[in-house]
Amino acid sequence: MSIQSNIDEIRKRMADACQRSGRSIDSVQLIAVTKTLEPDTMLKAIEYGARVVGENKVQEILRKFDAIPSDVQWHLIGHLQTNKVRQILDYVVLIHSVDSVSLATEIQKRAEKSSRIVDILIEVNVAQEESKHGLKLGDVEPLLREIESMKNIRVCGLMTVAPFTDDPEDVRIYFKELKQLFDHLKGVKLENVKMEILSMGMTNDYEVAIEEGATLIRVGTGIFGERDYHL
Repeated sequence: MSIQSNIDEIRKRMADACQRSGRSIDSVQLIAVTKTLEPDTMLKAIEYGARVVGENKVQEILRKFDAIPSDVQWHLIGHLQTNKVRQILDYVVLIHSVDSVSLATEIQKRAEKSSRIVDILIEVNVAQEESKHGLKLGDVEPLLREIESMKNIRVCGLMTVAPFTDDPEDVRIYFKELKQLFDHLKGVKLENVKMEILSMGMTNDYEVAIEEGATLIRVGTGIFGERDYHL
């Protein structure tokens, strides 16, 4: 299937999932995950309306940025090392993967130097998989209280990567748990926290994620096909 037909199919499934859960399709945004892809392939998806792209690595964003139209939004969805913060702030509109005081502190320092506000999500390892980054559910609110004093950071919501499974129903519980935390935090008054974004759901489970409240879904294989992720 072509990239265009893949995007059409994803948008149809998104609409169906929204209808099942009583939501507007406008409440969910598709992020095209472009890990390992070259700009010419990315441009095909952008042409068909995928105007938000997600990359896992800082160096990949820097390598591709100038070849992509300037109105395309870039999200960093992979782990961010503190020594790469300085490089990336000029290029992305949202960092999905903040999970420590040390990383938040570095973002604050760099953002303050350039007099900007940086939008972030807190990454939560709901399933507590050892191979993945992210906080335990119970550690999120304490981190937010640490970040509250960082005036150049705006926490916009939460992100998780669910365990890979052949049956998406197996991970519904993790999406439910993150949504419960998300809803709880909406009621907690913190200076620079506004729970608006719930980034969860990938190619194999985005429909379930939407049913459980996702506002951003991150789809790569579903758009571009299988890739060699060891690159």
